[in-house]
Amino acid sequence: MSSIVYLVPCVLDENATHTIPPYIIDAVKNSQVIFAENERTARRFLKSICKEIVIDDYEWFAIHKAEEEQKNNFRQKIREGKNVSIISEAGCPGVADPGQALVEVAQQMNAVVKPLVGPSSILLALMASGMNGQHFEFVGYLPIDNNEKIKAIREMEITSQKKNSTQIFIETPYRNDQLIETLLKTCRPGTKICIAAELTGPGEFVKTKTVADWKHEKTGFHKKPVIFLLMA
Repeated sequence: MSSIVYLVPCVLDENATHTIPPYIIDAVKNSQVIFAENERTARRFLKSICKEIVIDDYEWFAIHKAEEEQKNNFRQKIREGKNVSIISEAGCPGVADPGQALVEVAQQMNAVVKPLVGPSSILLALMASGMNGQHFEFVGYLPIDNNEKIKAIREMEITSQKKNSTQIFIETPYRNDQLIETLLKTCRPGTKICIAAELTGPGEFVKTKTVADWKHEKTGFHKKPVIFLLMA
């Protein structure tokens, strides 16, 4: 019997357990093995969605960017015919997430891969931005070096205008405010920027404004989880 690999979405905000559909509990209960990006967070998450899940009944493995050792552990569990849940740190496994490397292995081994519905900050931000949802690109983190960052922002702006596409990107939370400052200095006045912060949480904030309009706003997103979107 073929293994089933469940891709288990995790909450974006630890109090937003209502965003997790009930069938995810069934998938976890049908698993024997859990590969988690962060075991401590994943254990807390499972306890928060279902008190009756016995955490220690599972075999636990940390993903750690899915290094070769973990891929080998994963292959072994598939060979044993065990069902596996992959749990991201936040959001959906495989989307801007190291779990993708394990899913690649699962596909190579012809295991059944079941993606489960749950919150994705990238898609929620795109949905709420009012920007082009037909053509978009997630570019991940921008370069740390300021000159390289400015160059990347200008390239995104050119790409967005040329392809009529939404450019989606993120930053380490403690550098959010510096990134906003750089965006406002670098982009053209008419370029639209969406800031989507603390999605699904009590402090959720999603606003899309032109660069010219953002310059008149007081912003402060230090250490908050934020998705940025740009449309030229």
